[in-house]
Amino acid sequence: MKKYTAEFFGTLVLSLIVILSVSGVALKTTPVLAAITLGLFVYTIGSVSGCHINPAVTFGLWVLGKIKQNEAISYIAAQVIGAMSAVGIAWVLVEDLSRKISVIQNRVGNDPMIGLAEVLGAVIFGFGIMAVVSGKVKQELSGVVIGGSLFLGLLIAGSVSNGILNPAVALALGSIDIMHMIGPFIGVVLGMKIFLYLYSEKGKTR
Repeated sequence: MKKYTAEFFGTLVLSLIVILSVSGVALKTTPVLAAITLGLFVYTIGSVSGCHINPAVTFGLWVLGKIKQNEAISYIAAQVIGAMSAVGIAWVLVEDLSRKISVIQNRVGNDPMIGLAEVLGAVIFGFGIMAVVSGKVKQELSGVVIGGSLFLGLLIAGSVSNGILNPAVALALGSIDIMHMIGPFIGVVLGMKIFLYLYSEKGKTR
């Protein structure tokens, strides 16, 4: 139960930070704040739940057999509940919240470029995560690598889609289009698989 609570709390805080950043018209600082928040939680709750706080990350680890299906479902449920709880808190803290986050919603649509940007950004994010999960990164640098990977991914995705890379956070922002929902799932899995290929015997050069 502790790991699900950790996922709930981590996703709640991350979602709230992003919502407050966007609603404060500080959109350009969102990648930095999101990366710092994620990096902090890697160090604080990583030993409890693994610090996924992102349905796409949980899905990717499930695809690769790093987490059982029932556990993955519970993780994602905790993450979604955490994100939606963040919305409730933000409504109390921020006046006229719906208008202030419209900057995100107005960029949402069926433009394939949004989905491509989310996929590309998530590839970098997933690559960094797998570097930590596989043990190729020293434990004391895990938060830096994962947070840095998210930052770089958000910079790339942000050029087109405002960059979310987290379906739970997208839900919290009201961005429930297929581009923001599906892109991170595809990208994270691709990034993880690319990393595993590069470090497999097949991917190594002599």
